[in-house]
Amino acid sequence: MNVSTGAGRGSRRRPMAEINVVPYIDVSLVLLIIFMVTAPMLQSGVDVDLPKAEARAIDPNQDKPIIVTIDKDGQLYLDATNQEDVPVDVPGLIEKVTRALAEKSDKDRTAVLIRGDQAVDYGRVITVMAALKNSGVSQVGLMTSPVED
Repeated sequence: MNVSTGAGRGSRRRPMAEINVVPYIDVSLVLLIIFMVTAPMLQSGVDVDLPKAEARAIDPNQDKPIIVTIDKDGQLYLDATNQEDVPVDVPGLIEKVTRALAEKSDKDRTAVLIRGDQAVDYGRVITVMAALKNSGVSQVGLMTSPVED
């Protein structure tokens, strides 16, 4: 019996059934490191010094909240998509919040949270809260930082 080794002129090579995964692992590790380094940098927004208070955490089963930020100068910012703070005035805030709630699947479960700097005038926070309630927002809350022991 004559067995051909495949070195002959008319023979075909059999395809190799092994996959070299080392380059894929290398690329995956490099991408993982890049994402680990850049993820903290993506946490941008308006710098706000929140007051500290004991409060319960937001229910994770609830829709992501719409966040209204009031900086120490009293300027309003809206984050309706949980991505970027957009500067707004009170009439623009009401319009954009109403539009964002209309796009949500369960608008009665979507909270609007006010993230007010502790140096901002209390009247400014109440004005924004009242404007949101008068526009039909069912859940308006205040964000705080946890109390440190």
